[in-house]
Amino acid sequence: MDSFIKRFKTNPWLLIIVIFLLGAVSYKYLSAFLADRELNVRNNRWDKLMLVLSQVDKNYVDTVNYKEITEQSIPYILEKLDPHSVYLAPEELKSADEQLQGNFDGIGIQFNVPNDSAVVINVIPGGPSERAGILSGDRLVKVNGEVVAGVKMNQDSLVSRLRGKSGSMVKVDVKRYGVKELVSFDIKRDKIPVKSVDVAYMINDTLGYIKLSKFTRTSHKEFMESILKLRKEGMKSLVFDLRGNSGGYLDQALLLSNEFLNKGELIVYMKGTHRPRQDFHADNTGKCRDLSLKVIIDEGSASSSEIFAGAIQDNDRGVIVGRRSFGKGLVQEPIYFSDNSGIRLTVARFYTPTGRSIQKPYDKNYREDILERYRHGEMMSADSIRKNDTLVYTTPKGKIVYGGGGITPDLFVPVDTSGINPFFVTVSNMGMTFRFSARMADEYRQALNKIKSMSELNKFFSEIDFEQRFLSFAKSNGIVPRKGEWEESKELINNHIKAFIGRYTPLDDNAFYPILLELDNMVLAAIGQ
Repeated sequence: MDSFIKRFKTNPWLLIIVIFLLGAVSYKYLSAFLADRELNVRNNRWDKLMLVLSQVDKNYVDTVNYKEITEQSIPYILEKLDPHSVYLAPEELKSADEQLQGNFDGIGIQFNVPNDSAVVINVIPGGPSERAGILSGDRLVKVNGEVVAGVKMNQDSLVSRLRGKSGSMVKVDVKRYGVKELVSFDIKRDKIPVKSVDVAYMINDTLGYIKLSKFTRTSHKEFMESILKLRKEGMKSLVFDLRGNSGGYLDQALLLSNEFLNKGELIVYMKGTHRPRQDFHADNTGKCRDLSLKVIIDEGSASSSEIFAGAIQDNDRGVIVGRRSFGKGLVQEPIYFSDNSGIRLTVARFYTPTGRSIQKPYDKNYREDILERYRHGEMMSADSIRKNDTLVYTTPKGKIVYGGGGITPDLFVPVDTSGINPFFVTVSNMGMTFRFSARMADEYRQALNKIKSMSELNKFFSEIDFEQRFLSFAKSNGIVPRKGEWEESKELINNHIKAFIGRYTPLDDNAFYPILLELDNMVLAAIGQ
């Protein structure tokens, strides 16, 4: 060994040659190693993503929390596609499906939270709470022994405690008017129907009104039941209110549109990269083809609401009243996973009968579009509605309609600012009308429970002086109107108080909406058509 080292010392070139040879061999093997590690990636596919996940799975230094990474990654991927492709975790998916299926598991009450406790305003007929003996006006104090009154519990938390699997039991303790001790009930949860028709009533001798809050599995059935009821009361024309209706099941929009259109008229068509064009036509079985129709929409009307409004407008079937709709022209398909989660994946665009896509652009302000409409004056003036002059279409009767961002109404109605002043805004923001109504309902509980008609309710209102009592109530909470403010806003405030009190009677929404809509400028505009 010593002689071997001595040779390197006496001949340095030999050392250089050996180092070079070793480096060449090392480079050869390193290059081969790196070549084995270079993974082939094809463009415009998912290969690279799958390769990254595979390498993490095989080689990452620590244990990987697969569930956490997956749950965080899926929403990010979907939001890069469009604003309406979404991932729903199990609880979110369950809640979303319940809202559209037309039923949920619960105890069957509707309640408000005017102060720090929930007040039952309606007990669903035939439901678990009615069978157990819960009454309108009862205040929820405990649920399964847990105090829920006076602890600032939000409404969603209370709802989650009352809901549960059908057949399971829940103990509810309530404070009942005129009873000193708490009253306890053991209630067996059951399937509770969720109605999508909020109200159906006659505005006058021949004009009916129906408000649809969403397109659920039962919407067409509920709507036709309402139509039958109103026809018996003399309806010849209809105001159909879709304000705030964000959509739901496509088939329900098709069924409702079919009720008003003649044989062969196009309702809507859909197509996408992986979905060939599919047309939907009326089949001549509609039972509402003789009714004069006015459809009310606003910036909250979306998806299935826009399909219906577009079908009516493009076929010159009725008058669209209100403000420009939301502008959602994408169709989502539900996909479910075995862990009870799922996605809503956009698979197609829908087009109105004239060929319009009413989907608004996916720009960075997509979520703030409604606020932007206020900023540039669209909510107050039809002249401020932004129209795309390159997307102009014509209905069979020659009416000009536009694509590219919602349904523009035939008759524009601005946001109503009548009676709105600083005093009204303050009492509204503090929930004063709502809280005062609950107080009045408590005081006149026995009388209100006996009211069975609007004439009886109006008689009750005529015998009670709400104005001075409300002003005293507001003053006790530190709110006093400036000069002239009460005279300016009192009609609107009194209208809200009466509508809220109407909900505490057996009439429920059949009192609330007719009272509230007496001052509704969109309904008044529709009536005037």
